[in-house]
Amino acid sequence: MKKILPYLIVAALALLTGVSAAWWKGRQASEPTTAKAVANAPTVWQSRFNDLQGKSQTLEQWRGKPLVLNFWATWCAPCREEMPEFVATKKSLGDKVSFVGLAIDNPADVQKFVNELGIDYPVLVGEQPALELMRAEGNRIGALPFTLIYDAQGNKVAAHAGRLDKKMLAAYLDPLT
Repeated sequence: MKKILPYLIVAALALLTGVSAAWWKGRQASEPTTAKAVANAPTVWQSRFNDLQGKSQTLEQWRGKPLVLNFWATWCAPCREEMPEFVATKKSLGDKVSFVGLAIDNPADVQKFVNELGIDYPVLVGEQPALELMRAEGNRIGALPFTLIYDAQGNKVAAHAGRLDKKMLAAYLDPLT
């Protein structure tokens, strides 16, 4: 038994070292992937997403006046609540501010939702790239709705997670219009 004990101890230490190394390597592989994806995500102005007709659109085209970029989904109750207020605010401001919806959903459901609510501003459809952009812009947990507001020069002036009501939206936009 005395002759076997050192071998058992060495084997146990080797096993423990191997398990620890595998755990550490797995942890490193999973954590930086998310951070790397966020770090390598294109900026808002470089991003491209398809519109409801399937045509690729760049967000750069809305640079030059204030932009409200709203990430949402058809199954998101707070998103449903804020969208009519976005439509009303866009109507009252006219061409002073651009609104763009970025749906994290499938195009068929998005089109039905747009028709149902009478959304009259551009709506784009994104999946994983939209989630990565959202995280890169500060929404690390992926909460919806998530709204970004940019000034006419393209500088981010606000990032708002959760429902954005008409009064809060006006507080963000008044200094920009």
